[in-house]
Parts: sequence; structure tokens; C-alpha cells
Amino acid sequence: MRAAYEVPLEAAGQRLDSWLAAQLENISRARVQLLLAESKVLVNGASAKASLKLRGGEQVEVLGEPAPPPLRAIPEAIPLDVVYEDNDLSVINKPAGMMVHAGSGATDDARNRGTLVNALLSHYAELSHSEDLVRPGIVHRLDKQTSGLIIVARNDTAHLRLSEMFSRRQVRKTYIALVHGAVKQDKGTINAPISRDAVRRTRMTTRREEGARTAVSHYTVLQRIESRFGKFTLVSVRIETGRTHQIRVHLASIGHPVVGDTLYGAPARFPAGGARKKFGPEPETIALDRNFLHAAELEFTHPITGKSLSMKATMPEQLTAFLNQLGG
Repeated sequence: MRAAYEVPLEAAGQRLDSWLAAQLENISRARVQLLLAESKVLVNGASAKASLKLRGGEQVEVLGEPAPPPLRAIPEAIPLDVVYEDNDLSVINKPAGMMVHAGSGATDDARNRGTLVNALLSHYAELSHSEDLVRPGIVHRLDKQTSGLIIVARNDTAHLRLSEMFSRRQVRKTYIALVHGAVKQDKGTINAPISRDAVRRTRMTTRREEGARTAVSHYTVLQRIESRFGKFTLVSVRIETGRTHQIRVHLASIGHPVVGDTLYGAPARFPAGGARKKFGPEPETIALDRNFLHAAELEFTHPITGKSLSMKATMPEQLTAFLNQLGG
């Protein structure tokens, strides 16, 4: 790939990587940044940084293809529940307990094994390139203890267009959650920006303005359950945005943490008959060793063909058995 451009005056003030990504068809900003890091982009005859602010009138030359270093992720023959696949994308029903990908600092050790990416690399000959070396094909995420539908890009064009669709809120995502307590309203919207907790960095919060990003969740009550273990509400939640832990944080913020989600205030175990008594026999208790949160539905337009796609994944047996235990 070789190309030459003159930066128009109206592009003054834009970052070089952002502007160039808009000029190169089906090339992501991450790939443009890789080109720049490899000195394969010249501005007025010299290599430049991705953050260079353009003034207009510069001569920009692209000298070749980006050459990403070898992946750190390792293929593993882990079974996948494939709901849909074609040459451009796949939709996988991810089980709870599986991480989507390892951390960006992971090396070739146990921390980089057993993830969805490891399984995908074994299952598919080609996946899209991503912003780092441990996330090929990954356009969006699900928390480790959340099950359900996740879209995987199988080439860079699909990845770029899917990313744009998520950014523009053109992918409809609906989850099923069981929460503690009786949710008062049958329907509601939680519009509360989310940021990282300043003290507990593994948590997110709606109580901190610094670094907060818009987050909107719409919930509908599906069932109210009064059991000997307490009151619970089964809800469907449609999210407009996809912030880290969004549904878990939002539901906890209105006093109804997701069952099993001890990070956001749900009890690890809960006894029959309410609070545990000081004296007398130990009450019967139940527990759920995962979050009762399942990505049940996805609706979106195919990024290449334009066809409308609608996917559903039924609740895992573990969750339906837990509901039955409550009498729901």
C-alpha cells in the first residue's frame, strides 16, 4: 500500500493518525498508529508521531503496509458455542467463567490461557487485527462471570465497521439479570455516568465525576419473586452504551445489586427466613458462584452485506436451576 496526500486547510487542528485513518479505506486508527510507529508514514519527507497536530498543506506519504508483531495469544482447542458465522463475523455464546482476552501485559503463561481469544485462534484460520497483541477479533466485551452473546470480527474491514456501529449505538444489546430486592417501577431508565472508583480500582462507580463517561441502561421487570430466601426481581436490561460493568454498576446504584455480584454489594450467601440468627440451628443458605447476568439478545446490521441480524441465547441451565430453587 502506497499513497500520497496533501492535507487540506480545513483539516487544521486534527491529529495525524485520526485524519489519516479517515483517508485510508478500511484501515483502523490502530493500524494507522502502527504504520506511524514503523516510520511508514512521512510528513513533508520526515517521519512523524501519531499525535502530530496538522496545520493544513502538509505532504503525507504512506510507504507500505503495517507489520504487526506476532500475537502473544496462544491457540487452544476449547469448545465454542457458535450461534452464527460467515466469512466476516461470528457470534459466540460465551460461558460464564471465561475471560474474553488476557490483559495487555500478559505473557506466554497461565494468565494468557483459557480465554475466548485462545479458543477463537484455534477455531478460525483468520481473525481481525486489534489494538494490541492479545485481542484479535474482539470488538466488544463481556465480563468474565457474564454469559451470553458476543460478536467476533474475522477481518479488518468487518472489525472497523462493527467498531463504528458500536460507537454510534447501532447495535441493540439486551441482557437478563436477577437482582436482590423488589424493583418498584415496572420500567425505568438509569442515566448515570460511570467512572473508575478512586479507591478500589477494580470497581466502577456512578459517584465520581472525574473521568466519568455517559452510560444509559433501560430496564423492564419480567418477574417478581418472593421466596423464603428473600425478594428478587428478574429484569431485562437494554444498554445504549457499553461501559465497563455498566449493568452491574447501574443496578447496584439504585439499590438492587445483581445476584452473585459481591463486587457491587450482593451477599455471597443468603439464608432462608431472612437475617441469620445469633442462636439456634444454622439456617439453610443458597449461593450463586457467578453473576446472574446473561447477554440474551443481539440485533444489528451485518457490517458487509447490510442484512438485519437478530440472535438469541437462552439462559444457561445453571441460572434456570437457580430460579427454580427460588420458586421463580
